[in-house]
Amino acid sequence: MSGTDSQRRAAVLGSPIAHSLSPVLHRAAYEELGLGDWSYDRFDVDEEALPGFFGQLGPEWAGLSLTMPLKRAVIPLLDGISETAASVEAVNTVVFTEDGRRVGDNTDIPGMVAALRERGIEQVDSAAILGAGATASSALAALARICTGEVVAYVRSAERAAEMREWGERLGVEVRTQDWADAAQALHAPLVIATTPAGTTDALATAIPERPATLFDVLYDPWPTELAARWSAYAGSVVSGLDLLVHQAVLQVEQMTGRAAAPLDAMRKAGEHALAAH
Repeated sequence: MSGTDSQRRAAVLGSPIAHSLSPVLHRAAYEELGLGDWSYDRFDVDEEALPGFFGQLGPEWAGLSLTMPLKRAVIPLLDGISETAASVEAVNTVVFTEDGRRVGDNTDIPGMVAALRERGIEQVDSAAILGAGATASSALAALARICTGEVVAYVRSAERAAEMREWGERLGVEVRTQDWADAAQALHAPLVIATTPAGTTDALATAIPERPATLFDVLYDPWPTELAARWSAYAGSVVSGLDLLVHQAVLQVEQMTGRAAAPLDAMRKAGEHALAAH
């Protein structure tokens, strides 16, 4: 959509939402792009309230960012979703087109790929995933684009293991599952993606090998995690949750505003400043 129209609106929805850094990132982009008539807010909206929220949106709306628990719940409310979003049944971006359609996309997956590429990782021959939640399926979808061999997922239950193998089949990724008790083995992989809640991987920090490769830890607050801090101390490469957040937000800004290149550096600095202040 054009950035020249006056009074354009965008927002992030989810519940809880007070912690979201999205407003900081998107507003920094608008300022850098000279979009003084654009606003970006946050609204605490759960699955039950989502249809009503959609129903009262006017023509000034350009797009929405979605976080938990709305990424799947929004799909029936949309006119269409991208192949990327369909691949993981999750939408984190809605763009309102000029002809009034509501189109869903998932920028988490290309955001992960872009964050890794920024650190020089274009391709790996194998990888490990810690965890098996929604973020783990996005990680698998990202690995479908860059991993040429096996992905080992370390999970806590047989049910989660089955889910990850199913996602692997669906996404065209060779997935082997291992019990969480063996998670220290993951740290020897060329790429380790940690998708677990805060504190979950702390106990693994003492098991980091002497020459670790790359850790992608999707957390950003608190940062660094114990695992990420120790990984850096061993001179391993670390990609953070803020890197992911910024790269997926860059893609959102570009889709919502129609601008060819969102200001990555300005958005990252704004995010770092907000986290430091917090």
